[in-house]
Amino acid sequence: QVQLVESGGGLVQAGGSLTLSCAASGRTFSSYSMGWFRQAPGKEREFLAHISWSGGSTYYADSVKGRFTISRDNAKNTVHLQMNSLKPEDTAVYYCAASRLPYYRDSKSAANPQFYDYWGQGTQVTVSS
Repeated sequence: QVQLVESGGGLVQAGGSLTLSCAASGRTFSSYSMGWFRQAPGKEREFLAHISWSGGSTYYADSVKGRFTISRDNAKNTVHLQMNSLKPEDTAVYYCAASRLPYYRDSKSAANPQFYDYWGQGTQVTVSS
């Protein structure tokens, strides 16, 4: 069992930056791959980024590639999402998720929310224009 708690959300102006963190409980955190998703009102949950168990492999959605960076610290049971050049359309609730699979061979699988086993409660990010 893994429990995930996101933090770091808030209000930021367009062009600004935020770093989200996700703290995980459990001694098996380092064996899980992790993902970040977001959901805006009236829209489906959207994949943003994925990182393998070791941090050696990452995938990004085209919408955030070059602006967002996912990283993890297995010693601290945390995963981060550094977000730069934020846009009003980035406004959403941001979720971290854990998958029992240590890595995915392709980005399509990594982007599928059904392949994740645990979810955090989400943190709100609002980008003002």
